[in-house]
Order: sequence, then C-alpha cells, then structure tokens
Amino acid sequence: PELSYAWIFNEYPTFVHQDNRRFVSQETGNLYIAKVEASDVGNYTCVVTNVVTNSRVLGPPTPLILRNDGVMGEYEPKIEVQFPETVPSAKGTTVKLECFALGK
Repeated sequence: PELSYAWIFNEYPTFVHQDNRRFVSQETGNLYIAKVEASDVGNYTCVVTNVVTNSRVLGPPTPLILRNDGVMGEYEPKIEVQFPETVPSAKGTTVKLECFALGK
C-alpha cells in the first residue's frame, strides 16, 4: 500500500496506539474505539502518510466527547463487513479481513 494511516490524540507526538480497544484500519484510515472511556475524551487528528514520497497530510481535529445521557449506543447490534466478493492471495501469504460488531 502507498498510504498508511495513524491518529494523533490531542497533540503531536501522542499517537493512538492499537490495543484490545483501539484499531486503525489501514484499508480505510478509520479509527475504531470499543467501550469508550473518560480517558478517550479529547481531539483526534488523522495523519495520512504517502510511504513512497514520505509526505504527510493532517486532517482537521475531531473532538470526542463522552455522553452520559444514554442516547448514544442504544441501538441494535450490527456487523459491519466490507469484504470484496473474492480475495485472491498467493499460497503462504497472510490475508487480513476486517469485521466490526457494533451495538448492545
């Protein structure tokens, strides 16, 4: 891939590190956070890097706020899948498929 994606949390050089709650899709650039906590509140800025030219572009900061009124997250579970119909691969290579479950 010619592009790589990362997210800054609040200010550079604090990048979002992937763990069991945070995931940055290298296909779409999307940041996914499961079970949002108070420590996740802040501004997130997407960083797109062209690995060929080693140039970077930053998106605008996007604030994440924590709601306590129960309005957010009260929806039926759904699975978001964006797989192509076929995924050609060479024998012995690794194939990564992204699937996300959302809701309660």
